[in-house]
Amino acid sequence: MRFAVLAVLLLVGCSRHDAAVGNTDTPGGRLEAAALARGLVPDPGSSILGAWARDTDRLCIVPGQPGGNERIGALVDYGEGQGCAASGTVVRTGGQLDIRFDACRMTAIFDGERIIFPPEVPGACDRSCVGRASFAALAVDRQSGSVSEAATLRTPSGRSLCAG
Repeated sequence: MRFAVLAVLLLVGCSRHDAAVGNTDTPGGRLEAAALARGLVPDPGSSILGAWARDTDRLCIVPGQPGGNERIGALVDYGEGQGCAASGTVVRTGGQLDIRFDACRMTAIFDGERIIFPPEVPGACDRSCVGRASFAALAVDRQSGSVSEAATLRTPSGRSLCAG
């Protein structure tokens, strides 16, 4: 009897693993594939390129040099001398984004439809900010997958944030 219970538990564990790695030959895998196809859950494998925004916060990601990292620009604008603006590079590893704005380096989370900066950022990131603004906990939603639209993001002074 104990052997039968152990065998059932092992089979259940294997079927969950198959669904998690994208095997659509299992009930869980088919359910996940159907949910992705109908847009019920975000696809964590989707591209990060495009325009991102929430309220007055903006982010752009465009292709970098061939064989290089993608270019990223971020803008936090609270008006009246309160804001941040930075440009740099981003490398995606699964659901994590390694963002580098010169000496400011952080790891953000990407869930397929949203990018969320960490709640605490290194002190070097303050060099890109004025007033009490910060990149801490910046959260933006996908607005467009268009690279040309993303490339139009500019600082209030007119500097391009995602220029190649």
